[in-house]
Amino acid sequence: MFLGYNTNGFAHHELFDTVGLLAEIGYRGVAITIDHGKLSPYEDGRHRQIEQLRQLLEQLDMRSVIETGARFLLSPKQKHEPTLLSDERKRRIEFYKYAVDCAAELGSDCVSIWSGTLHGAIPNDQAMDRLVNGLHEVLQYAAGQGVAVGFEPEPGMFIDSMQRYEELLGRIDADNLRLTLDVGHLHCQGEAPIGDYIHRWSSRLVNVHIEDMHVGVHEHLMFGDGEIDFPPVLNALADVGYNNGVYVELSRHSHDAVNAARRAFEFLQPLVAKPQAD
Repeated sequence: MFLGYNTNGFAHHELFDTVGLLAEIGYRGVAITIDHGKLSPYEDGRHRQIEQLRQLLEQLDMRSVIETGARFLLSPKQKHEPTLLSDERKRRIEFYKYAVDCAAELGSDCVSIWSGTLHGAIPNDQAMDRLVNGLHEVLQYAAGQGVAVGFEPEPGMFIDSMQRYEELLGRIDADNLRLTLDVGHLHCQGEAPIGDYIHRWSSRLVNVHIEDMHVGVHEHLMFGDGEIDFPPVLNALADVGYNNGVYVELSRHSHDAVNAARRAFEFLQPLVAKPQAD
């Protein structure tokens, strides 16, 4: 496994500057959150930007994943909308297909997605049908491109826990539906020990997000500001032979991005380089 950093923690930086800074710090991967100015499907220069980014990643020997959690890319009025649960879910499906195209061109390890939040009086079974149908379309398209899809349970969303993720898997038969596991989310929701979940779901695991957090509070914190005991988490990832990226996700630290990225690397790199005895 190797360390990476999510560009949502560099919201005020230009994309290529971000990649260069992360490589300079020592990161070997970048989680690219498609957003305004960062591979946006609504910008004329996106194809040239993708090609330039592919060349830069190759030059720096950096891996990547594509993240799709931009807050106001698809709607300037409503955070994260529309989703696979929305009446306008076709826009989300087309966006996910675009993200798959980006991943295929960059050789990314996966596209990471989530369910979205359920709004209004939509019955649970109808919402699940919407999610499953939308996912089927995205997964079929991704399979044609040879791209894995990492589904992330997200606190507050329709699929918010590993139990709900397991329910979703019971409705979908697709080898390329994998798992994006967020360490902080497990801790936030009391899904512990985290290492047990890593061992149980290792065959699906394609992408890992990491940050500190408090139980019951969904706020991404700098390492040491929350309650998570990280050595057993990194040990578990080493035990299962996980060889993809462990991506720091500090989306609220963009005002101090470079310093935050350095602090996170200095905290995590010794744990990744040499797993410790429990």
